[in-house]
Amino acid sequence: MALAALAFAPGLALGSFLNVVAARVPLRRSIVHPASACMDCGHEIAWYDNVPVVSWLLLRGRCRNCQASIPARYIGVEIVSGLLVAACAWKFGLHPEALVASFFCLALVTVSAADLEHRIIPNRIVLPAAAVVLAAQTLVHPSPEWAIAALGASGFLLAAALAYPAGMGMGDVKLALLLGAMLGRNVPVALFVGMAAALVPGIVLLARYGAKGRKMGVPLAPFLAIGSVVALVWGDRLMDLWLR
Repeated sequence: MALAALAFAPGLALGSFLNVVAARVPLRRSIVHPASACMDCGHEIAWYDNVPVVSWLLLRGRCRNCQASIPARYIGVEIVSGLLVAACAWKFGLHPEALVASFFCLALVTVSAADLEHRIIPNRIVLPAAAVVLAAQTLVHPSPEWAIAALGASGFLLAAALAYPAGMGMGDVKLALLLGAMLGRNVPVALFVGMAAALVPGIVLLARYGAKGRKMGVPLAPFLAIGSVVALVWGDRLMDLWLR
């Protein structure tokens, strides 16, 4: 638990950076230049207004310069990132897999935030992340399992996308590469839990809007991310129960 507590603060800081990545990469903007600025007035954000979580709370979610609202998504990304890094430290301890799992979780947070805001899973995030995770997992646990799972998960979602293009995009297919590369044999848990969770907002939209709700897309990446975290923490146990 002490290691998890120590990992929480760096996770918050990384979450602050991920907000920049999720906001700029889909727009093909540099993540380095210019410095962070208010999206409404363009005023550069001072370092003391850029402290993860604390600054958002002190400013009450508003820009110091123009008082424009700062979306709660920003503090959400920071908190979730901190919790996931802490969870990886708790789950894997002082092992290289803790670093791989943390990288994986932070990549999931980034693509989920981008999918929620821009309705896109950027290739420039998900494909390099999949390559890094595949290489790292193969190095830490030498086996063809990770590559096979990556191709299998991606192929499964590709078949689903071809069968029902309106319900799934190619970004989700590429995201499956990342899931399989990290989770290996446990990737079915992530896919099942993620898709089951995605049914909830779909049912709500149908109940509220009727036939029109079918045309309202639901971003799938956040739900696949939820399924992936479940598989990362409890995947072995759930797969054993499933196979029995």
